[in-house]
Amino acid sequence: MYSIDEIAALDRNSVLHPFTNLKDYASGAAGGPTIMETGKGVRITDATGREYIDGFAGLYCVNVGYGRTEVAEAIARQAYKLAYYHSYAAHTTEELARLSARLVKMAPGDMSKVFYGMSGSDANETQAKLVWYYNNLRGKPKKKKIIARERGYHGCSVVSGSMTGLNFYHDHMDLPISGILRTGVPHYYWGANEGETEEEFSERRAKELDALIVAEGPDTVGAFIAEPVLGTGGIIPPPAGYWQKIQAVLREHDVLLIADEVITGFGRVGADFGSHLYGIEPDLITVAKGLTAAYVPLSACIVGKRVYEVMEEGSAKVGSFSHGYTYSGHPIGAAAANAVLDIVENEQLATKAASRGAYMLSSLKKAFAQLPIVGEVRGVGMLAAVEFVADRDSKTRFDPALKIGARISQAARDRNLIARAMPHGEILGFAPPLVMTEAEIDEMVGIASAAVKQVMDELVAAGHRV
Repeated sequence: MYSIDEIAALDRNSVLHPFTNLKDYASGAAGGPTIMETGKGVRITDATGREYIDGFAGLYCVNVGYGRTEVAEAIARQAYKLAYYHSYAAHTTEELARLSARLVKMAPGDMSKVFYGMSGSDANETQAKLVWYYNNLRGKPKKKKIIARERGYHGCSVVSGSMTGLNFYHDHMDLPISGILRTGVPHYYWGANEGETEEEFSERRAKELDALIVAEGPDTVGAFIAEPVLGTGGIIPPPAGYWQKIQAVLREHDVLLIADEVITGFGRVGADFGSHLYGIEPDLITVAKGLTAAYVPLSACIVGKRVYEVMEEGSAKVGSFSHGYTYSGHPIGAAAANAVLDIVENEQLATKAASRGAYMLSSLKKAFAQLPIVGEVRGVGMLAAVEFVADRDSKTRFDPALKIGARISQAARDRNLIARAMPHGEILGFAPPLVMTEAEIDEMVGIASAAVKQVMDELVAAGHRV
């Protein structure tokens, strides 16, 4: 057994951590690492014995909660039976076949087949290739551009990172690549004109999308990718009428719709998929995170009949579908996913996420909506965010140098609550496991309230008006 100090030294000397200031970590100036050891329900415990409420389910993903032995047992059974075989050249396993049929049946729209990867990033990379492949096969080789939204998040690989509409994913990485277009974020709070209703705002966003497609040439635009609810860009539910108006534009111009359900799939928003909740009929669907509740890595592209039929017909001319990963359809991943989806279905977690999510949002509004530094409290299902402003009446933003969101997140963590400082704006995000009880929601909101009060007191002490 290694001591805590030995583990920390090994980590500092050998691990390249994502979203970590490398120099500060290497020097020890940033402290850490936090060595996580165990988890049960909505709580995780580090190597020092300190217990935290995980108000963000890891990274939106541990939907069924920590410590589910039935998932561990499914993983073990498959590992003892057959730990690995590939899915190339029509090889499969029982778990993979069952999972694929299950996903096609439960997914929104008219779906046909499922392709597997390991992360949301690689799944969206695959979606781009499917769009290009589809249009090549149907004799439209120029129809390749992909439109994504400002503040959308679709991954951090080359193409998926380019589709992501957050600049810090591009800086110093030579992204975005060409062929990725950008349209406006559907955030009514910041984007609406004075006196504009949500429906009018949605109509304007749809007209902007239409104008972009026309300006580029509809024969050059292959797909539009979007999250039903924006996640990392700020946890932003769509305004009224948004998805109906956007889909009408896409249909008019023969543009595929990729629904990025990496966060919103499998109950997170109070429905099986965000597309169900908002009446979205996608051509391609991206899932990951909640698919296995992060017990093992697995992602999937669910392919609609419209796309698949062209692919199947085209195989007579082009031969095999030449795309795949070593771990596509990994049997342990498929076993974990089936076990997780059994829990989601048997415990009716989508229904519970709707009711408990409404309770969570109501509790957050009660705690924060009237505070002078809170501009908006928003959410849907078990997704919620509190956005902070220097002046709520004028919607004046805080000076970014004050790092309000990060300070509140740290104050919450000091009180044993993990809530995320969202990377775009002064926003505190919540995405707890779907198994969180109302009592645990009360505890989470109470800790967050104390954290906000602490930072407000600090602002007053520093001479800021709140």
